[in-house]
Amino acid sequence: MLAVRRRWHGAAEVEVRTGDGDLRALAYPALVGDPEPGDRVLLNVGALVMGLGTGGYALVVALPDRLPADPLADGTTRDAGHLVKARYTPLQAIRLGVDEEASPHRAVLESATSLDGMPVVTADLHSALPAILAGVRADRPDCRVAYVMTDGGALPAWFSRTLDGLRGHLAGTITTGQAFGGDLEASTVHTGLLAARHVLGADVTVVAQGPGNLGTGTTWGFSGVALGEAVNAIGTLGGRPVGSLRISDGDGRPRHRGVSHHSLTAYGRVALLRADLPVPDGLEPHLAREIDAALAPLAERHHLVRVPTGGLDRALRESPVGLSTMGRGLDQDHAYFLAAAAAGRHAAALLSPACAPG
Repeated sequence: MLAVRRRWHGAAEVEVRTGDGDLRALAYPALVGDPEPGDRVLLNVGALVMGLGTGGYALVVALPDRLPADPLADGTTRDAGHLVKARYTPLQAIRLGVDEEASPHRAVLESATSLDGMPVVTADLHSALPAILAGVRADRPDCRVAYVMTDGGALPAWFSRTLDGLRGHLAGTITTGQAFGGDLEASTVHTGLLAARHVLGADVTVVAQGPGNLGTGTTWGFSGVALGEAVNAIGTLGGRPVGSLRISDGDGRPRHRGVSHHSLTAYGRVALLRADLPVPDGLEPHLAREIDAALAPLAERHHLVRVPTGGLDRALRESPVGLSTMGRGLDQDHAYFLAAAAAGRHAAALLSPACAPG
């Protein structure tokens, strides 16, 4: 390894020399130890070779000459938790679950049965998170917003520079399913939602996958079908589902122009419980007509809500982190970010006059 180029929470970007030239690699110190110049490294270059948009790194599998210390001196993990994530892979992570017996939050989670009507915004892509947060904070800057990260994209929350930039702006991140590395760990979306409400004290929660997105271009073959399942979990637990629509005027793929087929399938065919689907005002007339036509079949199952967008552009431009989706920034795909911010604004409008104390 030649150098550590930069660090953010939970990750280190390093420069590595190989027989085929120098390349960027990403190490997660909690899994492989803290990399230092001169280390010999074992790399996985699969995502780099494939040229994936969010996978432009080689990944450090091990520092074979300097392995990390065992979790405890005796080699056990009794205090480190018993939730095994990325299970039975070579880099499985053993984490302390928020509702485990050893957790300080065990009693709270044992007794928690409801979200108490908390608005929960579901989004297809990780890139919607800061835009939703901007929409909430545009009208309710005093409210606590938590993030429940599902495992459809990146598994380590540490991969996300967005989350690193939002530290201090979110009440916390809860990683669920096979995802790990959040401020809290949960085994399911259900326990993650309950922890957001009753441990982090969230007024609003956002549910979305980590960076990256699995999609095959087929009706059912994409990781965002989990959106519909999240709506069902939110409704079952007594929350208020708010579906952020994936709308685009900048995506060159027909299946994602206007309202993405991801939103139409997840909300129209997977979600069994009613959700609010905010539709932003102020879109270009041709795009607005296209969206109205696409959403018409969903009106019987869900509540389509027109949301005014005054002030949201400014809120998006003042985001503490940069906005980017599929390589497009705010001005290249304004409708995408505006729709996400409108979902955040609508969630904020569902709150009582006073948010929980921070």
